[in-house]
Amino acid sequence: MSDEFNLIAEMRDDRGKGASRRLRHQGKVPAIIYGAGREPRALMFDHNKVLRELENASFYSSILTIKVGDKSRAAIVKDIQRHPSKKQILHIDLQRIVEDEKIRMQIPIHFLGEEEAVGVKIGGGSVSRLMTEIEVSCFPKDLPEFLEVDISELELDQMLYVSNISLPKGVEVSEILLEQDQAIVSIHEIKEIIEEEIIDEEGDADGESTDDQAAAESSGEESSDDSSDTSDSDKSEG
Repeated sequence: MSDEFNLIAEMRDDRGKGASRRLRHQGKVPAIIYGAGREPRALMFDHNKVLRELENASFYSSILTIKVGDKSRAAIVKDIQRHPSKKQILHIDLQRIVEDEKIRMQIPIHFLGEEEAVGVKIGGGSVSRLMTEIEVSCFPKDLPEFLEVDISELELDQMLYVSNISLPKGVEVSEILLEQDQAIVSIHEIKEIIEEEIIDEEGDADGESTDDQAAAESSGEESSDDSSDTSDSDKSEG
């Protein structure tokens, strides 16, 4: 792994929603670190520092160095809670790691050769990424930053599966994933759906005719009423 991430943390004693809320107002991120057979510890980080580190996509799949005072501990990110509408980190869950214990982690899948793929360049198809990350198991020293899948030879209406992923030495995926062997990427024909608006001119014409006819009938009735009124008036005068 090319990127190294060092985070400076502070211990915190107060817990609970109220305490976490106060920390956030102070520009801190509440966190917890657990695992490796030790008791969980409540920590806090500088919010802006964490936010900057999160801009690097490899942060999520890397081994972090957590420094508390003069001690350092290797850990991985297990969960990050974000505010639904603000650019704010609410909480971080970290898992301690030790060199001789395997870890499970979600690793991104990078697809290579999309534009040059046979099904795209010759077949005119479109690439559909059905999986963008996969859980792997390995020792910390073998943890890859990402997995690469070359799809340049993939033809139209073809797929690649979990079993097609070339895994680095020491890296495994679970037996369940291998048995299910889900599709991870496919190339299919682009189908354009053209919606045509059908204007019923005859219906519109009929509607206009009906309206004109009603207006004419109404006018006729008014004329008839006027004639009747005039006739009655003449008789009255006579």
